[in-house]
Amino acid sequence: MTLAAVAAVPALVLAPPARAAGGEPVSLPPLRLRMAAEDACATASARTAPLSPWTHRALQLSRSWQLTRGAGVTVAVVDTGVGAGAPALAGRVTAVGGAGTDCVGHGSFAAGLIAAAPTGQGTVTGVAPAARILAVTGTDSRGVPDAGLVAGGIRTAVDGGAEVVYVGQVLGSGSTELTAAVAHAAEKDVLVVAPAVPDVAPRGAGGRPDTRTRPYWPARLPQVLSVVDHGPDGGRSKNAPAALAPDLSAPGGAVVGIGARGSGHFIGSGASLAAAHVAGAAALLRAYRPDLDAAATARRLTEAAYPDHTPRLDIYAGLTALLADGPAPAEKSPEPAVVVPSASGEPRGRALLIGGGALALVLLVGTAMVVVPRGKARGWRPAG
Repeated sequence: MTLAAVAAVPALVLAPPARAAGGEPVSLPPLRLRMAAEDACATASARTAPLSPWTHRALQLSRSWQLTRGAGVTVAVVDTGVGAGAPALAGRVTAVGGAGTDCVGHGSFAAGLIAAAPTGQGTVTGVAPAARILAVTGTDSRGVPDAGLVAGGIRTAVDGGAEVVYVGQVLGSGSTELTAAVAHAAEKDVLVVAPAVPDVAPRGAGGRPDTRTRPYWPARLPQVLSVVDHGPDGGRSKNAPAALAPDLSAPGGAVVGIGARGSGHFIGSGASLAAAHVAGAAALLRAYRPDLDAAATARRLTEAAYPDHTPRLDIYAGLTALLADGPAPAEKSPEPAVVVPSASGEPRGRALLIGGGALALVLLVGTAMVVVPRGKARGWRPAG
């Protein structure tokens, strides 16, 4: 699998119509994942979702917000950039270099799923609406990533003070540089969250979607929390790429989110959006339980998840469940068997000799008690 195959996806990510909490369909413009060379930058959406999206209820955000909203935690978005002027993120975006602009719109959408605050409409809110966003570029200007850009973005995010790093792109192969960047995050107690598969399956033979199971990076690295998507019905679309051993599943189908500018909304689907929800959940947990390190945060999110073929994100359970926060204890080695040394042969021989003599004496006395009375009764006399 080559990087080019992953990158060669349509400019628009197609998604089914959004549905509000009451089930009414919402017509919104689709989120772009890539841009063709001739495409202009994404414009603001003129439409807004009238009601809260289904994802709010599925994630139990109202319950979790009674405990924390993620204040004090910074989540880095390594993606196409983040529109620093988006009203739902106003005042909470720090951009590195040119990452404060987002021509594609994907990074802004993901940042909104992580940390958007209620605006006038109050319908689309991120998982951690009080968290801060550190915008870092992980793609070129058209939304195409490569291992060097993603690796550099992770390092920049870690060194910039992020506690959670969201990587919004997937790569068809890893690299030494990418592995080292993720290891650097682990050493600095930073949790990296990434989609387990691309949002759109790469094209295979005959132009058909190639949905075969295969590894993608950086999600394949063991220190990364890898995420796959599910839709409102709990399933995935027919042409969704198969995920290889993801850690978590989270809402990622028919997701409503913000754009790089304006107060309008877009709709998209895919594992990258599910990973954004998990990154927001990690921000809530790190704010609520600052005593937990990155590895313990990942364990709580996975161990408290709703049991399924792939565990499903349960934010409230992750915040409140009584779980062991340390690493699982290693299996104890069996205690060595203690063999009692054999007694020396000399005492054993002496004991056998004494026992044998005592037994002979008993037999002799017993015989005499039987034989002597009978002999007397028959007039037996000893020889003279």
